[in-house]
Formats: sequence, C-alpha cells, structure tokens
Amino acid sequence: MKFGFSVKGGEFMGDCIFCKIVAGEIPSKKIYEDDKVLAFYDISPEAPVHFLVVPKEHIVSANDITEENCSIVSHIFLVINKIVRDLNISENGYRIVNNCGTDGGQTVNHIHFHVLGARELKWPPG
Repeated sequence: MKFGFSVKGGEFMGDCIFCKIVAGEIPSKKIYEDDKVLAFYDISPEAPVHFLVVPKEHIVSANDITEENCSIVSHIFLVINKIVRDLNISENGYRIVNNCGTDGGQTVNHIHFHVLGARELKWPPG
C-alpha cells in the first residue's frame, strides 16, 4: 500500500491534510509510527496532552469501516494504549474522541482519533 491512497479505488487523496502528513509532505510532531498508523501531536491542543492517531490508509470516517478494513480500529486502540503508558497518563485517565460527519464535528475527512489527557476532562464535552 502506498501512503495517501484511497481505500476505495486507489486514487490519491491529494487534498487530504492527514494523507499529506502521512506522506511527509506536511511536517508533524510524531509520537509513534508503524506500517499502519501515524500518531502526532495536535497543532491546536485542547489539553496538556493532545495527540491524534490516523491510519495511513485513507478511510473517510467511521461510516466507511468495513469487514476488510476494520482491523485498523483495534490496532489504533493498541497504539493508543502504548502511547498513553509512555506519556504517563494511563493511570489518571484520558479521553479518546472520534468525530463522524458534519454534525459529529468531523472537520477532516480522514478517520482519526483524538487522545486528550493530563487534566480533568468535563462532561458533556460540548
């Protein structure tokens, strides 16, 4: 798989900011990377620790999870588990957020998971 390519049809998602970050066209402050995902700090953090985990394969949103690509979600959660332990926020807690669609607050059409921690997080979020 070449990074930045769509899961549907193989076309390059040239306007996708996360595909550009994965491809190295836009710099990021990386926390973790493997052959399936990239984790990096959010450029507009909402908590002392705020990072994102994105699959390298372009998947638009949670609505586009299929039998063929669903294993990426469990891999992302394993990666999050590793990172929160490395950042020493696992004991006090953290929040994992996935926004889906316009009403859900999704602003980048590439599935991604925000992880926020190192402060008390209120509910409801907004």
